[in-house]
Amino acid sequence: MSAPDGSPVGTERSIGQLFASATTEMSALVHDEIALAKAQLRKDVRRGAASGSVLGLAGALLLFSLPMLNFALAYGVHTWTNWNLALCFLVSFGANCLIAGVLVVIGVLLGKKTKKSQGPQKVAASMKATAGVLQNAKPHPRPEPAALEDRSPAAIEAVARSTS
Repeated sequence: MSAPDGSPVGTERSIGQLFASATTEMSALVHDEIALAKAQLRKDVRRGAASGSVLGLAGALLLFSLPMLNFALAYGVHTWTNWNLALCFLVSFGANCLIAGVLVVIGVLLGKKTKKSQGPQKVAASMKATAGVLQNAKPHPRPEPAALEDRSPAAIEAVARSTS
């Protein structure tokens, strides 16, 4: 077996290797969270498109079927009941409005389901939580090398000033 960076298990890794491994894993985490947000956004868009499609279908049905359905239904009701032809046309129109109303209710319900979905907001909260954990992470203190203990304080200060 080996560690994610390819070094054998049981061997100590250098700080550089640990940092590289942590950076790689954080990058993968961020990419995965972005992919999750995109997937949830696609899902919400599909729901919205379905809602719009059903509402559009309701409008098209009402618009294009009214003449044909009204004539057929009105003459059918007139044939079966011998009612006045005007009353039969009103019954036909009412039936078309009822069907369109049912389709509008279905479209509104699908639209509400889309609004309730909080997919991208959940991912954003997760990313903020990850960032909060990383901001609170503190590195382990490094032990001072033995070579610096032998030197004078003035030399250590000079080196510290030149590197900062």
